[in-house]
This record gives sequence, C-alpha cells and structure tokens, in this order.
Amino acid sequence: MDKLKISILGSGNLGTSIANGLYESGIFKPENITLTRRKLQKLEHMRDKGFILTDDNIEAVKAADVIIVAVEPQHINKVLVEIKSGMREEHLLISVATGVKIAQISEQIGNSCTIIRAMPNTAVAVKESMTCICYNKADEKSVEIAENIFNTVGKTLVIEEELMSSSTALAACGTAFFLRAIRAASQGGIEIGFPSKEAIKMAAQTAKGAATLLLTSENHPEFEVDRVTTPLGCTIAGLNRMEHEGFSSALIKGITTSAEKARNLYKKNEK
Repeated sequence: MDKLKISILGSGNLGTSIANGLYESGIFKPENITLTRRKLQKLEHMRDKGFILTDDNIEAVKAADVIIVAVEPQHINKVLVEIKSGMREEHLLISVATGVKIAQISEQIGNSCTIIRAMPNTAVAVKESMTCICYNKADEKSVEIAENIFNTVGKTLVIEEELMSSSTALAACGTAFFLRAIRAASQGGIEIGFPSKEAIKMAAQTAKGAATLLLTSENHPEFEVDRVTTPLGCTIAGLNRMEHEGFSSALIKGITTSAEKARNLYKKNEK
C-alpha cells in the first residue's frame, strides 16, 4: 500500500479529508498522493505535508494507480471526458459523486478499467465516516484497496449498488437524524437543570458511548438496553414514554422517507 500512487481529483472538503486520513494512517505516503483543484492556492496548506499539488487532471491521472473522483455530481461528466485520454485499463477509479452509477461512469470513460463507487458521510472530516462501497466488476485486490483507503477515515461496508440510495438515507442523511436526536436530548437536559453547553456535551458523549458499545461488542442494541434497564426503574419509564410518543416509528419513517426521496433523485440523475 505504501507504494500505491493515488490521485484525488477535485480536492475540496471531501477530497482533502480523504487525503488527510490517508496521511495520518501512516500506511499511505503523501509523496505518492496527488491532489487537484482548479483554485490551487486553496490547497497550499497540503503541500507542507508532502502532497503533490496540480491543477492538471490529466497529469494527475497519468501518474496514478488509483484515481479518486471527488467532484460534485453535476461536474463529473466534464471531468470524466477530460481525463478519458489518460485512463489505462489497469487503473482503479473510485467515484464519491453521489447518485452517479457505475454504468454512467463506464460509459463516459469508455474503457474497461475497474470502477468502484464509494459514499462517505460528513463525519469523514473527523475520521468517523460510515462509507458504503459498491462495484460491478472488481477483483478482490481492488476492493481491498478501496476499503483500506476509506478505513482511514472511518468504517466501510460493501453493499450492492441497488442499495446505494438506501445507504444515503441511513448513513448520510442519518448523520442529521442522530444529530437531531442529540439536540433533543440536550434540550431535555436543559429542562431538567443543565446549562446548554453542558447538556450538549453530555448528550453527545453519551451518544458516542452508546454507539461505541455496539461497534465494539457487536451486540444487538436491545441487549445493551436491557443492561441499563431495571424493574420499576427510571430508564424503562423514559423509554416507554418515548415509545408512546412515537420515537422509534418517527425515526423509521424519516429514514424510509429519505430513502424514497434519494431513489427519485438518483433516477433523475440517470436521465
């Protein structure tokens, strides 16, 4: 991995977050990573870490084994047409453009290089992203490379491409859902006596602890819930009241509604 040459095309917030994750992992060397951006001055702070900077996408593609296309969906076709002449069959192209299918990318590129789609969420900035990965035709080595790249900024999960719109709702929109739950918990904290900053800190850390319990133990959530609840206790009283008020059903409905919206948006992008 330390000899792998990577080019990140469109190094805005997402692209630089991925680059920093690669850098801080110690697995990938910054001198093997090229970052591109039209306004190159905005990347000058990355040069000090040893990254190669250029505003020439073709140059970056020719120098790379792995190409990460991190531009916005409305710009991806233009970039793919631009780099087409520099693409080789042995290239691994990873797209993080939301809603752009592998078939659409392949049609623009026009060769048989390996293409993988990846969808990180905004927690990529703090290396806690849940990144979903899908592919149509890829060997184990290519998938492993993609997983290793995105494991530097969180956790990865390989899914079927048809589930990418659903993963948008659960793992991308889901960030906002859990933030809203934390906000609600902090508001409850204020009502029972805590100052706002303290309530938010307590709610956020408690949420982080709960999530870490699940990720570390791999237990079902209800297993951990049962460990907290006691007969006639305050936890079960609060949980039951939340359920009476529709907490779980509201969250489920929010996720399914977002998934339906995402599917419709994805369909528009295909036209």
